[in-house]
Amino acid sequence: MPNQACHRATGRMPMFNRGGAGGFTLLELLVVMVIIGLLVGYVAPNYFGAVGKSETKAARAQIDALHKALVAYRLDVGAYPTSEAGLAALVARPAGAGQWAGPYLSKGVPLDPWGRAYVYRHPGRKGELDLFSYGRDGKAGGEGEAADIAN
Repeated sequence: MPNQACHRATGRMPMFNRGGAGGFTLLELLVVMVIIGLLVGYVAPNYFGAVGKSETKAARAQIDALHKALVAYRLDVGAYPTSEAGLAALVARPAGAGQWAGPYLSKGVPLDPWGRAYVYRHPGRKGELDLFSYGRDGKAGGEGEAADIAN
């Protein structure tokens, strides 16, 4: 057998035949676990930070698209939809909207990236209309990813 000949010639057992059950030692497993932990600790914050930024960018893009649809509605009807009619007026003709030429959105009114409805007010508190999302936390105000995103 070649393995026995190798053992006799060098005085060492070959690497692939250690004489017992094969496998990894506890130290080898611990080293691998520490390396994986360090990688996760380094990569995870960067990954989740990027996810939060992309959700905020998606909300800004949706608000911009909704605002453009509201402007098209106003051009056709002569006024923005009331707060009571809401963003649903972009998809279905509200009562009293004689020149409505919609739907102004092809796929219906989207939810914000966190699964909540956008807030729409006309007349607005900060301008002619308010259109915003409360952000990740769903509450007014906030900072960072929890900040409100408005038109």
